[in-house]
Amino acid sequence: MCTTCGCGTGEVKIDGADAHHEHEHVHADGTRHSHDHGHGGAAHDHPHTHGHSYAPAHSHAPGIGAKRMVQIEQDILAKNNAYAAQNRQRLAARGIFTLNLVSSPGSGKTTLLCKTIELLKGARSVTVIEGDQQTSHDAERIRATGAPAIQINTGKGCHLDAHMVGHAMEKLELPADSLLMIENVGNLVCPAAFDLGEAHKVVILSVTEGEDKPIKYPDMFRAATLMLMNKCDLLPYLSFSVPRAIEFARRVNPGIEVIEVSATTGQGMEDWLAWIDRQAAVARRAA
Repeated sequence: MCTTCGCGTGEVKIDGADAHHEHEHVHADGTRHSHDHGHGGAAHDHPHTHGHSYAPAHSHAPGIGAKRMVQIEQDILAKNNAYAAQNRQRLAARGIFTLNLVSSPGSGKTTLLCKTIELLKGARSVTVIEGDQQTSHDAERIRATGAPAIQINTGKGCHLDAHMVGHAMEKLELPADSLLMIENVGNLVCPAAFDLGEAHKVVILSVTEGEDKPIKYPDMFRAATLMLMNKCDLLPYLSFSVPRAIEFARRVNPGIEVIEVSATTGQGMEDWLAWIDRQAAVARRAA
């Protein structure tokens, strides 16, 4: 369950195959029942306990008070954070720098990612985990660049979680000292709450959206280290105010960095690549 909107998990698939999950149902009296959907008991390196409550967050389910619902949500996030910590440990042990790219749908995440991979060829090895509710279109676009990519389809879910990402990592050959890019499901609300084990969240805001997005969706911009303002080549045709968008972003997150980019023209891409290099170096020193 998403602790924000209460969506279900649906049928999670990784590159078209069913992902193993143990689903946890929350009954009206607050008791829980788990049942396993797996791979015939096949062994995996990644743990298989995954708490998903089907009671919507902040719901008024009969017999469950607000305090109990808060506890359920906290339990779900605690389990996710435990998986995230395992992912982070595994990634750090191999020197893999990981970014979680988040945005609303249509911001240009995939195009930006393809351009980034193209510019990094020969300089840094890049692997991608793609998140969408359905289809493998974006993973196919990434693979066309020559970078390895795996698709996670979340079904009815509105975000990636650390357990899904851990399973995807098992299916990928992640080179040591490489870059792992996770393209999250297009959603400015729910992915903010879920740590995937990344070093940083990078939020993409396109100039075709409203400049007030950061104050409409503050949790996401507060969780991000960097805001990439994308599609800046379209600014001459729009009434979008760049200074106002930056002001709003820094109102909710005073420390957020901002880079103006265009994946189409290449504007700002050198600054974006320099930011990656700088942050990867910081992560290596901290390891």
